[in-house]
Amino acid sequence: MRRVVFAIVAVIFLFFTFIAGVGCGLLISGGDTLSSGDRVAVLRVEDVILDDQTYLDSITAIKNDSQIKALVLRIESPGGAVGPSQELYSELKQLRKEMPVVASIGNVGASGGYYIACAAEKIYANPGSITGSIGVVAQFVSYEKLLAWAMVDVEVIKSGEFKDIGSPFREMTGADRQYIQELIDNVYTQFKDAVGESRGLDAAQMDKVAEGKIYTGAQAKELGLIDELGTINDAVAYVSESAGITGKPNLVYYPKKKSQLMELLQSRVEIPGITGLPSKASFGLFYLVDIIN
Repeated sequence: MRRVVFAIVAVIFLFFTFIAGVGCGLLISGGDTLSSGDRVAVLRVEDVILDDQTYLDSITAIKNDSQIKALVLRIESPGGAVGPSQELYSELKQLRKEMPVVASIGNVGASGGYYIACAAEKIYANPGSITGSIGVVAQFVSYEKLLAWAMVDVEVIKSGEFKDIGSPFREMTGADRQYIQELIDNVYTQFKDAVGESRGLDAAQMDKVAEGKIYTGAQAKELGLIDELGTINDAVAYVSESAGITGKPNLVYYPKKKSQLMELLQSRVEIPGITGLPSKASFGLFYLVDIIN
């Protein structure tokens, strides 16, 4: 009799241990551990793009998940730094060799955000979405007059004429402006070439649309910058059909959100001595639209 009772208790204990383990796994991962069947990944690219590592890690995870058959790129971004935008574009183009990739622009997918969308085989946008803004910008601030008023001298020792270009401690020279303009023109050409190739637009058409202007989704469709007016649900339906998924697909979202447990644990950890440091560098060239100051 004792053995029977012991066995029942052991089974109950193992059952609740299993349930607790699964629950903890879901809390820690914040993922879709229990979902099965063919999946469609939704990669959310949001806000200003300054660091692409989280997105690159997500793309790697998507590649390594054999259940993921297609990707919807959901864009809510006004753009960002040139390097990360180009890197994401290249990685998504590579991913297209393995699965269908479709872009869906929400409220805004402009400049670098639009650049990334061009990696997809098809772009959806809402009629009122903000897109376009094909161009490059670099901004510099000069404190030279302010320093002169404050009677503050700044000495710079450098190894070449352009080593301190963009320094806030002096105004730009004509040679500085010409040098920066050449850089911007080169990166601008890269942007136009990428859009022209992906959208099938010739040089004359690109000159017409690549003036830094923003467009609504409806205008962008007329100009050939997007393919369809539609929602993210339309994009999911199309990419699911392209991947041969029957029935309603399981959606798995990237980057993975932190679980409530992890957020709680991290919120309790304070690291003294490093607060107030800038988290991102502001120097560089940007595919970025500034709609609202």
